[in-house]
Amino acid sequence: QVRLVESGGGLVQAGGSLRLSCLASGSRFRIDAMGWYRQAPGKQRELVAQITSGDTITYADSAKGRFAISRDNAKNTVYLQMNSLKPEDTSVYICSADVSTSTPLGMVKGNVWGQGTQVTVSS
Repeated sequence: QVRLVESGGGLVQAGGSLRLSCLASGSRFRIDAMGWYRQAPGKQRELVAQITSGDTITYADSAKGRFAISRDNAKNTVYLQMNSLKPEDTSVYICSADVSTSTPLGMVKGNVWGQGTQVTVSS
C-alpha cells in the first residue's frame, strides 16, 4: 500500500538541467532504499542512482559527475538533480523503493515502483 509519485520530467535542451522528485506515501512502512531507473524504448531498464537508508549512494557510470541523488526523510521524498543533460539521457525515469511494511507477521520487505516521468533531451 505504498505509492510512489514522480514529477519534474519534461523537455530540455542538451546541457540543461532537470530535477526529478519522487514522493512516497502510505502507512506503516519504512523505506530501506530509493532509487531512479530509466528505460528507453527497446532498451533494458537500468539503475541510474540509488540511496539507501544508511546513505550509501550508487550511480551508473553514465550519471557520475552529472546527476545527484538526495532525499528528504521528513517528506518521504527522493530527488534526482540532473545536470549537463545529453540526448542519450532521454528516457522514462522511474522511481523505485525497497520498503519494509508492518504486517501481523512482522516486517515484510517488498519493492514499489512509480509510473515514471518522461525526460526528453533535444540536441
